[in-house]
Amino acid sequence: MDMKVEVVIVPVSDVDRAKQFYRRVGFREDIDFAGSDSFRVVQLTPPGSACSIIFGKGITSAHPGSIDRLVVAVADIEVARKELVSHGVDVSEVFHDAGGGLGGGFYASTEARASGPDRKRRSYASYASFRDPDGNGWMLQEITTRLPGR
Repeated sequence: MDMKVEVVIVPVSDVDRAKQFYRRVGFREDIDFAGSDSFRVVQLTPPGSACSIIFGKGITSAHPGSIDRLVVAVADIEVARKELVSHGVDVSEVFHDAGGGLGGGFYASTEARASGPDRKRRSYASYASFRDPDGNGWMLQEITTRLPGR
């Protein structure tokens, strides 16, 4: 049986501000539906993604800004970073695992990070990060060749 992640709920405090941010980043607006004063759902999809994000009013009890490290796969970390910066997004510098592994973006401590892309430009080894206006964390991860089984 196939199982695919289709939608991720992103908790935000201001729906219109979040919508403006994600559209500026380049996400496509799929729906913006208000059922009442207490319910509104906005769905947007990153370019080329099969998974969308949803935020709004009355759809989650999670605290705005509580998401940490939603991962966005990109083919070229430096090009993706420049694109986001050109849209006014505050993106970290590119970094990689200081120990030479692939987990540099997943360590809770930033001390495990080294500046710049992975020296060998291995898939899964180079990262950059940014936050939405509520503080929800996003991470770009360069993937040029998928691990077996994908």
